[in-house]
Amino acid sequence: MDSQPHRLVPWPLDRAPLALEEVGARLATLHPDWSLEDAALVRRIRTRDFSTALALAVFAGELAHRADHHPELRVRWGELSIRLWTHSTAGLTELDFTFARWLDSRLASGEAAT
Repeated sequence: MDSQPHRLVPWPLDRAPLALEEVGARLATLHPDWSLEDAALVRRIRTRDFSTALALAVFAGELAHRADHHPELRVRWGELSIRLWTHSTAGLTELDFTFARWLDSRLASGEAAT
């Protein structure tokens, strides 16, 4: 598993997104809070307050910037929602799962602690 965040190589435009069977197999390798919603990976992280959710969004945003793979982040009081998909294919690719694993790893290690 590639555990060091770096710029991800773009998914080839002529390559289709992952098939549903491939998505299911990869989803099983992620934190159990990830789900599949409308052809996107979604994780909702509960936090103790707004400032913690905002700090996690900044952390995820910095990781995304380094990877050049940008999720949709939604900050609410007590929650950060992360939505991943590969925009160029309008579906899920290995890039989304790599980013999700990087984020999971950093959250589990406490690197994103606020």
